[in-house]
Amino acid sequence: MGKALSEMSLEELWQLFPIILKEHNPSYKEWYLVEKDEIVNAIGENSIKRINHIGSSAIEGLIAKPTVDILLEIDCNSDIEQIKYKLSNAGWTLMSFKNKPDLQMSFNKGYTPNGFAEKVFHLHVRFWGDWNELYFRDYLLIYKEIAEVYGKLKQELKEEYMHNRDGYTNAKTEFILKYTEIARKEFCNKYAPEFE
Repeated sequence: MGKALSEMSLEELWQLFPIILKEHNPSYKEWYLVEKDEIVNAIGENSIKRINHIGSSAIEGLIAKPTVDILLEIDCNSDIEQIKYKLSNAGWTLMSFKNKPDLQMSFNKGYTPNGFAEKVFHLHVRFWGDWNELYFRDYLLIYKEIAEVYGKLKQELKEEYMHNRDGYTNAKTEFILKYTEIARKEFCNKYAPEFE
């Protein structure tokens, strides 16, 4: 029997889970909706401020890793330990946790000792806020020509960083930040929380 994922080095994990890009799968939206309901059922509606499908799988026509990224925004008064516990019980694996300066928890689902499962999810948990990912997603939804350029960039980077997820992510950062900044100007405070 092979090693458990928790016993593998980062390099071993990158070999087991290489960067794979596929044409857009229309099922991604349904996968997101089903998983969204499961998240709500797991932690309850009271802590949840907003849930969104983010990342390339949210953009019809854009080549993407076959992974559904979900941004879960919670109330700042939420019991973080309870949310971690409930998500773990719902099949999510906590990958990273940072509480300062802002809450950032990352969970995964669909990673097995034999490689990717049929459905793979990344859950990004943060306090309710004005997050870049929402602006970047919306910009690519509207400006298909920019989404196409982004898809070509991802194809090029995949060849260089197939077994280096951090390198792949870092190499996309300049492009993402450029168009996120443009989107923030165009959509001015679209996602800024409205406090009573």
